[in-house]
Amino acid sequence: TVPFVSKALGIQLARAAALVMAGSSIRDVIEKGVLPEKDGRRVPLDAPVAVKEAVLPFKRFRTPAGDIVDSILGPEMRSTGEVMGIDSNFPRAFAKSQDAAYVGLPLSGTVFVSVADRDKRSVVFPVLRLSQLGFTILATEGTAETLARYGITATVIRKHTEASGDSEGPSIVDLIHQGKVDMVINTPRGRSARADGYEIRTATVAEDKALFTTIAQVGAAVASMEDRPSVPSVTSLQSYAEARAQAAQ
Repeated sequence: TVPFVSKALGIQLARAAALVMAGSSIRDVIEKGVLPEKDGRRVPLDAPVAVKEAVLPFKRFRTPAGDIVDSILGPEMRSTGEVMGIDSNFPRAFAKSQDAAYVGLPLSGTVFVSVADRDKRSVVFPVLRLSQLGFTILATEGTAETLARYGITATVIRKHTEASGDSEGPSIVDLIHQGKVDMVINTPRGRSARADGYEIRTATVAEDKALFTTIAQVGAAVASMEDRPSVPSVTSLQSYAEARAQAAQ
């Protein structure tokens, strides 16, 4: 976290801490130019926003049986690094972080939604916005019923654990493996949904599709889709540092 914050703020925090531990006062460190004159209580409106995303290559993690581990964080997780998305606002910075860490955010296609009961009302607005942006919505029966109450049309898709039949069509896991789903929203909850959720999430990871497991993630993703330019801007950390120096003069 210290390297990330140092880059995001353009401040050599490790050097400043070492100087303080060696006996320098905060005023001495400021006079040496290691710390800025003004602290972080007031942030200019034009200051860039930085988003950190951990890189967790779930496909490389396996259970003793050889299966891909669940993408819900647990004691077997091992982060292999992190990336930073930085831009003029949070949505654009978040989109950059997703592009750098995983497969990025789709701009069109099909979204599958299956959330825990506690999240059903919270997911309504993000899914409504996705529908307005032109995405096709698929959902399990319970989630589809909730969306329908708010005027959102969703095609009901059977769960992986439900008995299959020729008349019932493919399950959501089948559709994911067939490449017919571009983004998955699945928040885990309880034992009954655990088996289905595991199969959905591991299939999504295996097919390199966007996966969101919390409502906060979904909200950030939808906001990023709305404000994402077709060609992201690129600015070096040195350029940000120069802009900060000019603003401080």
